[in-house]
Amino acid sequence: MINATMSLITAQLNQHLRRRFQVHEDLAILSNLLESNGSVVPQVVNKLVIFLISVEQDTRAHRAAGVSLHNQGRVRTQDPVYLNIFAMCAANFSGSNYPEALKFLSGSIQFLHERSVFDHQNTPDLDPSLDKLVLSIENLDRTEMQSIWGLHGGRYLPSVLFRVGMVSIDGQQVQRRERPVSQIDPRLIRGGS
Repeated sequence: MINATMSLITAQLNQHLRRRFQVHEDLAILSNLLESNGSVVPQVVNKLVIFLISVEQDTRAHRAAGVSLHNQGRVRTQDPVYLNIFAMCAANFSGSNYPEALKFLSGSIQFLHERSVFDHQNTPDLDPSLDKLVLSIENLDRTEMQSIWGLHGGRYLPSVLFRVGMVSIDGQQVQRRERPVSQIDPRLIRGGS
């Protein structure tokens, strides 16, 4: 689900940026900034890079009980896990392209503001196992920003952090079947003879 969510947001952002700035190429890419050896990923130069910062369980999300009714009883499944995904959109443009970084980052912020909810009505490509995605911009204080960029090579890029809420990973595995009661043994009822 995380991959499907991040890929969908990147694709939707690209559609928005192509329309807004009348460009033909994808400006946003879903990628790490750095390779495991510390070198820059070549495909991220002069792009908006979307990457995962963290994932947390949303403990406040409403949970529907994992129970389904069937003609042979109830089936209990694992409750879904509701997640918040924190993703960064960083403008990796340098030198004389720096103004482009700010322009495309502004376009990304506009997109996050205007399209804060993805559901099956406004986004037919939304994974069927997801009900909806809710995006919101997150504020970082200087210490948090330094920590994040320290983990990503120590080089700050113009960026915006956003939260994607209500991503659920359903527990489809059946835990147990509960048979319906078809007859009551009168000997088990208190006061019975």
